[in-house]
Amino acid sequence: MLFPAPAVLVSCGDRPDNYNLITIAWAGNVCSEPAQTFVSIRPERHSHEIIKRTGEFVINLTTQKLAFATDFCGVKSGRDMNKWERLKLTPIKGEKVSAPLLKESPINIECRVKEIKSLGSHDMFIGEVLCVQAEEKFFNKQGAFDFRLAEPICYSHGHYYALGKHLGHFGFSVKKH
Repeated sequence: MLFPAPAVLVSCGDRPDNYNLITIAWAGNVCSEPAQTFVSIRPERHSHEIIKRTGEFVINLTTQKLAFATDFCGVKSGRDMNKWERLKLTPIKGEKVSAPLLKESPINIECRVKEIKSLGSHDMFIGEVLCVQAEEKFFNKQGAFDFRLAEPICYSHGHYYALGKHLGHFGFSVKKH
């Protein structure tokens, strides 16, 4: 039981008529050099076929303002509707991939599929990170991205939670005073 998990919106598609959004809680980092990430998707999901065909996806981090859309995109299928239009969300052109970025997201991670691993109920799409877009208003005075300003959310056992309380920085437990 690893908890909480990130609740991200993954966008995919190579043309506006096949753009889709899917909520993913099975996502994370694979390694830093080269930068790689993963999303795990059930083969029967509409986005699975799109990502497999195009070899691209975008991980869009979610916020408290996106909580409704995050839940909706996890329970409704893009086979049945255009979620972008239904939720009044804005697809924007990425720098490196054809898949759209979600304008309303504070961070967009453009990825190219490097490998697909069938693992049982889900297939893991390992993606090379090609580009990261981050909204400037969420950077602090030191030039670092401040997640508290973005009001991120996470997912655990069927529930969404707000994040934000800072507890320390890397190495604070061994810092000399």
